[in-house]
Amino acid sequence: MPESLISNSLDQPSLSAALRYDWTRDSVREIYDRPLLDLIFAAQQAHRKFHDPARIQLCRLLSIKTGGCPEDCGYCPQSAHYETGVQNQPLMAVEEVFRAATKARDEGASRFCMGAAWREVRDGRDFDTVLEMVRAVASLKLEVCCTLGMLTEDQAQRLASAGLTAYNHNLDTSPEFYGRIIGTRRYEDRLRTIQAVRRAGITVCCGGIIGMGESDEDRVGLLQQLANLEPHPESVPINMLVRVQGTPLAGAEPADALVLARMIATARLLMPASMVRLSAGRNSLSREAVSLCFLAGANSIFVGEKLLTTPNPERDEDNRLLRDLGLSGSKHGQRPS
Repeated sequence: MPESLISNSLDQPSLSAALRYDWTRDSVREIYDRPLLDLIFAAQQAHRKFHDPARIQLCRLLSIKTGGCPEDCGYCPQSAHYETGVQNQPLMAVEEVFRAATKARDEGASRFCMGAAWREVRDGRDFDTVLEMVRAVASLKLEVCCTLGMLTEDQAQRLASAGLTAYNHNLDTSPEFYGRIIGTRRYEDRLRTIQAVRRAGITVCCGGIIGMGESDEDRVGLLQQLANLEPHPESVPINMLVRVQGTPLAGAEPADALVLARMIATARLLMPASMVRLSAGRNSLSREAVSLCFLAGANSIFVGEKLLTTPNPERDEDNRLLRDLGLSGSKHGQRPS
């Protein structure tokens, strides 16, 4: 896409007028393939139009039910198909989750995310317990996010009524590459869950993973899928594969940090109003690489020593980096209207 068209679209006075949902594969590829420094410069300009560049949203992710998932996602240590050393743990008690959310809030997090290793939500005692968890976390005035697998519209409505702020359901990769990573769930199933979440009035958290052996064209395809969701996902997590022994992707070639920055910058230009979250894999990045990702338009991170079952930087380390960069945590990164 020519630079003039990007600039013109972002100079519109109305936020809604600046957003597009009709991206072609060629137009996304043209942005993605720009020289990296030019791309990051354009992304930072877009970022400053829609967000406060000094603010980073801090989120906390807790595994509320661990292991034993029947899905065969090739990247996931919680899949029952692989021997990864992850111990199965039943659904946590509401009181435990409430304590964890309170601690996260007191340490500066503004969004609390709960993940359960399920293929899909099933009505019954466990789902009723999750609804209680949502109510409890919402009472702390935190943004509340869940990732529980596939949902029906009725279940999404019940979560919304309980106070759920956001639902995470990633597309993971391009439609073309998807079947090489997951065989137990279709791409259309993911899109259907996203639609159910939207109809319930819950915001969408949806992104993907790099470093699974995909090509640049697959990364472009993922970004096109995300950018053509209308409205755009309010939160777009960009994950780097955390290679776990026992999973089919344990031996995958690590993704280059510059590719991660390119993904983030392209996402920022395609979805300028969205929060772009630097998510899994951050533990393997240098301070300089994380800083480049912030410059490219990332304005949200997960804090805490663990993301579900994989390691994450220590909180003191994050605090030092944010301080050194002159950044601070906030409820959201958007500019006040």
